[in-house]
Amino acid sequence: MRSLPSPRGPVTELLVTRLLDEPRTVPSLESRPSDDPLSDEDLQLALYLCYELHYRGLPGVDDSWEWEPSLLALRRDLERAFEHALLDAVPRKPESVRAHDIDLALRAIAEEDGPSLSSYVRVSAGLDEVREFVVHRSAYQLKEADPHSWAIPRLSGAPKAALIEIQHDEYGSGRVEWIHAELFARAMRALGLDPEYGAYLDIIPGVTLATVNLMSLFGLHRRWRGAIVGHLALFEMTSSIPNRRYGDGLRRLGFDGEATLFFDEHVTADAVHEAIAAVDLAGGLARQDERLGADIVWGARALSHLDARWASHVLRCWGEGRTSLLREPAAPEGDAVANPALAAG
Repeated sequence: MRSLPSPRGPVTELLVTRLLDEPRTVPSLESRPSDDPLSDEDLQLALYLCYELHYRGLPGVDDSWEWEPSLLALRRDLERAFEHALLDAVPRKPESVRAHDIDLALRAIAEEDGPSLSSYVRVSAGLDEVREFVVHRSAYQLKEADPHSWAIPRLSGAPKAALIEIQHDEYGSGRVEWIHAELFARAMRALGLDPEYGAYLDIIPGVTLATVNLMSLFGLHRRWRGAIVGHLALFEMTSSIPNRRYGDGLRRLGFDGEATLFFDEHVTADAVHEAIAAVDLAGGLARQDERLGADIVWGARALSHLDARWASHVLRCWGEGRTSLLREPAAPEGDAVANPALAAG
């Protein structure tokens, strides 16, 4: 990220202005009602910026801002609005889910019908639409696995071992060239996109940022450790087939090699991770503490809901012949996309 994004409302205006100064007290803001907090541009970008201080930081922003109490208080207010909207949209059922039912409950969520963006990309998407899709995904994929890693110190025993087994693969099994975030950056470069971390934050809409903020919310709060486990379990269970379709869509457009390696790698890796995540991680955590069963399932349902909202937004915009981003990304440099053979490496 080369610079802070443009403000989208009073909260991001405050953040973008204050964060470039030395850490000091951030004034509280009067709560501003939103028609839809789950896609509110100001709220979701503000949350994303606050969370980013716990990841790689923000350009020109002093690292001491990470634990500034007044900024944490502002983030708490944003989180409350986000969380309340989530619970309204996806009510959390208070009854516990037994450990031996976790796998079945997650599979039922995974099999629910919803808008299939991957099917569209596989058979119909044009190159500009595929590039837009990749820009959307960059908000998470360039830091893939990091939000779920917050759960590692919150777990113990078998679930912790299962999570580390999954994360070990996500981080390339110790080989930098196979870190999944690096593979995604290479795919972006092959498609003529800027692979720098956060390069497109300014044009990624709130409905997309909400899908990433969900992971950070769950991962950064110990009380939602069950939810982040359920999120990861469903994430792995619903990854292999869509990634195969994305890879097929790129090949249909003449791309291969660097452009498809990220997606092809996930077809194989996530097919293995599926059972580990559902049975050993999610099921194992519920066996340790059956009270967390409801949170595990709710975390998966929250993921399913926000992903469906995002996919519906993208497909609706494309169906109307307009960009699904806040504005179209810059044209690719040179002939990187005009000649897909360059992506074959």
